[in-house]
Amino acid sequence: MATPHIRAEKGDIAKSILLPGDPLRAKFIAENYFENPVLFTDVRNILGYTGTYKGRRISVMGTGMGIPSISIYSQELMMFYGVKNLIRVGTCGSMRAEIGLKDIILASGCCTDDGFLRDVFPGDYAPLADFELLNKAYEKAGERGIRTFVGLLKSSDMFYGEEVFNADKWAKY
Repeated sequence: MATPHIRAEKGDIAKSILLPGDPLRAKFIAENYFENPVLFTDVRNILGYTGTYKGRRISVMGTGMGIPSISIYSQELMMFYGVKNLIRVGTCGSMRAEIGLKDIILASGCCTDDGFLRDVFPGDYAPLADFELLNKAYEKAGERGIRTFVGLLKSSDMFYGEEVFNADKWAKY
């Protein structure tokens, strides 16, 4: 039951999926962390795998760059393949000097300047994390001594430009 963007059959994809932007990061995760990874899609070179991690069935798939791209993949994963838990993993930038490479950032919420959500929700909608799940992730990171920050994120389809990287403008927020 392939969709226009995912070549998989019903049941090929686990109920939980990791979503890095880079398809090669999806391949790396599958090959280095999964037992018995199986490729379920390679449409447009967006690689998706299902395997097991610590005895639990899980999938990973690249999404490409930007909100429009991830919105297509996430919608197809939920509507056509029954995926319930979509977990964005990967890199991001920071406007806070104390946040360094390999630090963990847990999003309590996320704002965007993208028009996609305005087509789905009235006004400017900022999705928020489930507090119980966010708190549990924060506590687990603390127990393991992992440097972790919790806060509001901003997602933008712009990669370059003064509006995106003006730290002075965004510092007050």
